[in-house]
Amino acid sequence: MSTINKPYIIGITGGSGSGKTTFLKEITEGFTSEQLCIISQDDYYKPREEQKKDNEGIKNFDLPDSIHSEALVVDLKKLINGEVVERLEYTFNNDEKTPKKLVFKPAPILIIEGLFIFHYPEVAELLELKLFVEAKETLKVIRRIKRDRLERNYPLDDVLYRYAKHVSPAYEQYILPYKSDAHIIINNNTNFNSGVDVVKGFIQSKLNALV
Repeated sequence: MSTINKPYIIGITGGSGSGKTTFLKEITEGFTSEQLCIISQDDYYKPREEQKKDNEGIKNFDLPDSIHSEALVVDLKKLINGEVVERLEYTFNNDEKTPKKLVFKPAPILIIEGLFIFHYPEVAELLELKLFVEAKETLKVIRRIKRDRLERNYPLDDVLYRYAKHVSPAYEQYILPYKSDAHIIINNNTNFNSGVDVVKGFIQSKLNALV
């Protein structure tokens, strides 16, 4: 087991299509895996056969229960304790994508990204800095269409149905209510360059304090 001290833990949330993943990539650019450990809630989805169906028989991946939150908590605590975590990448509906084995190593800064990380009490209580990325509804829909058609192999009709019936209601019930808990709100209607600069500077200051 590593002798690493307890990491400083940052959580990033926001609605689907708000730009969480892109924001995460921007703020972590230039840092190494020895400095940062990054975990996405997306890699903790339960198998498709375990997902709940709506009244039309369509599987709903936009519910807190769609995530194996207990496994996420276990892995986070392992990382906090200095243990290495391995997990298979979740590839959604994309049969053309081969899942990779993901290896998460303890680091001074631990960043967790996902839709429901503020909603799960056992995850939320671990977060020392909470970031909420927001954007206009129309922009989120457009970004969701681009992502789900290209990366997850969903047809357009399916994407639009899921946004109206699953994504939007989930945002209102399980994500937006926690916006007031955020320490920093990142506006991504045009760009989040200023937010990136602020958060990168904060991360660097935390790392410098450890030297």
